[in-house]
Amino acid sequence: MRLTPPELTLIQLSDTHLCAEGELLHGSVDTFATLETALGTITSSRARVHGLLLTGDLANEGKPEAYRRLASALAPAAAELRAEVVYAMGNHDERAAFRRELRPDSPGDGPVDSVRWIEGVRVVVLDSSTPARPDGRLEPAQLEWLRDELASPAPRGSLLAVHHPPLPSPVPSAHLLRLQNADDLATALTGTDVRLIVTGHAHHTGCGSLAGIPVWVGPALAYRSDPLPPPGRLRGRVGAGISRIDLIDGAFVATAVEIGAAPVVYDDDKEERVRYALDKFFKDG
Repeated sequence: MRLTPPELTLIQLSDTHLCAEGELLHGSVDTFATLETALGTITSSRARVHGLLLTGDLANEGKPEAYRRLASALAPAAAELRAEVVYAMGNHDERAAFRRELRPDSPGDGPVDSVRWIEGVRVVVLDSSTPARPDGRLEPAQLEWLRDELASPAPRGSLLAVHHPPLPSPVPSAHLLRLQNADDLATALTGTDVRLIVTGHAHHTGCGSLAGIPVWVGPALAYRSDPLPPPGRLRGRVGAGISRIDLIDGAFVATAVEIGAAPVVYDDDKEERVRYALDKFFKDG
């Protein structure tokens, strides 16, 4: 059996909800410390990471200082990894500050959409935010731009990043605040080479499909929304996660990665563990 290394690896970091220095989210969560832990986890893995994909709600209140803190933390990690950094807007973000601090190459005051090419994969970013609204929407001009961009296929296919999931959610708040015109997006994507839609916003990990395309709802770094709370309650829990998105044998695979200390079940030499698995496979197969 041939073990194939990934052709491409992207790391999704979503819903960082960074605050100004000295501020805690909900009075209890140091989101900057969680971001630093996540970046340390990524760099210490020594994995070949080609891109860091940040899918919105980067600053909790859209403050310029929060974006500067984000950029200062990402810069050394991205340099060490030799990874490109791709930013997407979320409903907690503020367009003027977002542009000024993170995307000075994006002029204007409308949606912050973009295209980045990473190792033959086209990463399309759509801004699903509407100023002063928490739910998501894509404007007709954005969808027309998307159709024009996707008219020609990419060598390794395309990945779409958008903050608001175009899916229902079992969490009532996330369900109400999802992408409102998902059907319009489905129409725009039909027949294109988009092979994975990557989203955030919900604060719970999930998956589904739109127009036959897999949709990945990545975990949040700030905290977790509880999909099974007690009756009559909506509950957020301490917890953080990122996503590893790999292109392996021509297929995109998304994997949730827990961030933070957890008891170790095993910690073996990689080659020995793979050899053990192969021995079991051939013996029992």
